[in-house]
Amino acid sequence: MKYMAEAEAEVQDRAKTNSLAIWLAIMGLALIVPLFPLQQVTGPIINALLFIAVVILGLRQALVICFVPSLMALSAGLLLPILAPIVPFIMVSNVILVVTFNYLWRINFAWGVVIASLLKFIFIWSTTSATANLFIKNQIAIKTVANMMSWPQLVSALAGGVLAYGFLKFIKRI
Repeated sequence: MKYMAEAEAEVQDRAKTNSLAIWLAIMGLALIVPLFPLQQVTGPIINALLFIAVVILGLRQALVICFVPSLMALSAGLLLPILAPIVPFIMVSNVILVVTFNYLWRINFAWGVVIASLLKFIFIWSTTSATANLFIKNQIAIKTVANMMSWPQLVSALAGGVLAYGFLKFIKRI
């Protein structure tokens, strides 16, 4: 009986170590990917990392990752200074994506991605449009920000869902 308890404790320790290693890998990617110069590439990858984190690590660990990419991009000077007031809304939109997907992916992965992506898009588009009008005085800049935070955000989230699905299928997690 004593040996079984020791063996079970060892398996649990190994599982915790694996979970930590996976979390650190995803967190590392979430820190590095925002440094890529192409938004068309970074957005889908970040969204894919968020979907993957939910499936592999669970909601709590995925929520921590929601804040990292925007903070990294802002602190590295990769976001236009004009976008600084919008960063908190980007972070909250990531939380909306993760929380929604967390509740839906086991029922239907595709619908979880679609609904989470739509909610993220609606939130980020509406809040950034209002915020841009409050903080930005230049009409051309307002239109640029509004366009950046509109349909490309939906496409980016959906593309991230497709990438995540392919990866998770490949590693046999779904």
